[in-house]
Amino acid sequence: MRWIKCLCAGLVLAAAVAHADDTVQPLPRLKLDSARTAVTGLSSGAYMATQMQIAYPDIFPNAALVAGGPYGCAQDKLQVALSTCMKGTPAPDVQALVASAKQRAASGDTGPLQDLAHARVYLLHGSEDAIVAPAVAEAAAHFYEALKDQPGLAGLQVNDDGQRAFGHNLPTAASGDDCGKSISPYLGHCGFDAAGAIFAQLFGTPAHAAAAEARGTLQRFDQDALRPDGKDALLASTGYLYVPPDCAAGKRCGLLVAFHGCKQNADAVGQAFVKDAGFNRWADVYDVAILYPQTRASFAPLNPQACWDWWGYSGSHYDTRTGVQLLWVVNAVKALGLPVKH
Repeated sequence: MRWIKCLCAGLVLAAAVAHADDTVQPLPRLKLDSARTAVTGLSSGAYMATQMQIAYPDIFPNAALVAGGPYGCAQDKLQVALSTCMKGTPAPDVQALVASAKQRAASGDTGPLQDLAHARVYLLHGSEDAIVAPAVAEAAAHFYEALKDQPGLAGLQVNDDGQRAFGHNLPTAASGDDCGKSISPYLGHCGFDAAGAIFAQLFGTPAHAAAAEARGTLQRFDQDALRPDGKDALLASTGYLYVPPDCAAGKRCGLLVAFHGCKQNADAVGQAFVKDAGFNRWADVYDVAILYPQTRASFAPLNPQACWDWWGYSGSHYDTRTGVQLLWVVNAVKALGLPVKH
């Protein structure tokens, strides 16, 4: 009978561990290094990442965009988002978007562009992408290259990685669907570790290779508690945070905010993005905590695919310092302990 008791105890323990992943906890206070912060995202998440970077370059000077277009592309118009900013018909007017970005920075709608003087930008997109046309992603690269021509921004580092043959997905080294497909959960088995490349571009050469499995803790947290001034940011009730072992032990760590794409939120794909995209393994190597905010689908406002707001469904200031989703992110990183002046 002893083996039965041991088996039962093991099952109870396994259930407790599995359940711990589903427990909603407050965001922990971490020792975060403001010099090692970045944003990344796929598709609508890429648009959100560039919005976060341009609106708050003092907090997030570094960004990696996967299958996304240039900042301000949609101009608060859904039709422009669906045509110019996804299909590239007509092509985004890069010079006009750069001029608009300069004007917004000068007026204080976004942060000072000078905060991008030493920023790193990595743009990854597949040549077989049928959802966001390669020309749109190239326009994003041209946008950042044009910013480099502005006074004081010659040190802005831009890496345009657009020659790889994959569809509308985040390439992975092992798990995932066919590399050329664009299907849920939008992780492509491409033999290319996009997460590793993103970390290397944003945080430098790794000290060693990543382990096969992440060793840290992935926890859920209450997103509603971070609403800016109580205003609904049109997000899901819970998000995810990954904390590497050394960060949990009190080591000073970096921070990466990873924005999922449309139809890639937890309600749609479960924990596929937050567990299987490959970021957590590399977070252990670099000692970087990862915040995985989650959107929610809605019909009022119209956002049935749970995209991040890059065309204006949350209000006309969606891509500025007063955009409700951007303010929510600022609240979240402040709650984590990142030194923020705002």
